[in-house]
Amino acid sequence: MTALIFDCDGVLADTERDGHRVAFNRTFEEFGVPVQWSEEAYGEALKIAGGKERMASLLTDEFVARAGLPTDPEGQREAVASWHRRKTEIYTEMVQQGRLPPRPGVARIAAEVIEAGWSVAVASTSSEASVRAVLEHVVGAGSASRFEVLAGDVVPKKKPAPDIYLLALERLGADPAGTLVIEDSRNGLLAAAGAGLPCLVTVNGYTEAEDFSEAVLVVTSLGDPGAEPTKVLSNRGVPDLGDYITVDDLNACLRVR
Repeated sequence: MTALIFDCDGVLADTERDGHRVAFNRTFEEFGVPVQWSEEAYGEALKIAGGKERMASLLTDEFVARAGLPTDPEGQREAVASWHRRKTEIYTEMVQQGRLPPRPGVARIAAEVIEAGWSVAVASTSSEASVRAVLEHVVGAGSASRFEVLAGDVVPKKKPAPDIYLLALERLGADPAGTLVIEDSRNGLLAAAGAGLPCLVTVNGYTEAEDFSEAVLVVTSLGDPGAEPTKVLSNRGVPDLGDYITVDDLNACLRVR
């Protein structure tokens, strides 16, 4: 069995700068939490995998005292959980309103590999509700129904730990030798590599300067016919690349070791 596993944020759609960041900031404002992440500050926050984990990283003793937040661990967990539930609601509304553009080539590649008989999945640290909303928005309800979705707290250790990709292999019943991951960040790449899976990286504005030396192929996007050509940033041996990524190119990625 051949399988393709997508990350969600930054891979399926450009969601971080004008999606998740905005939803976090609106949530903080609603709850009276005295922080607003700038684009630069959010770029730093993205080094922490998982929305709840990013929120919890704010809870230094000084910040807790200044914001009048609970000082006990259970109270802090409940506060973060409340913030995150509301943030997910805001973000999902944004997705449903069509405010976050799909990345080039994702819908096309998803349809083509499904037609070719590949298994497909999404493996993400975002909440399941957020991931399903983005997936359906990007690939359509029909293709989305074919995906195995692994998201949020489905595993105890988030990326860069390999756990979510190991679980994806188990759920799909897939052979690692026939499974390709598409990621956009170093944390995601390390998670895939830790699970023994080859990885194609599509960079975005937050991740383009990261180290992707373990990736089989690094490109600006998957691309689409007639659109802006895909630029190859790093290639460990995939031959005959054109202006956009094809299913043949994905198969070639699987052969690079």
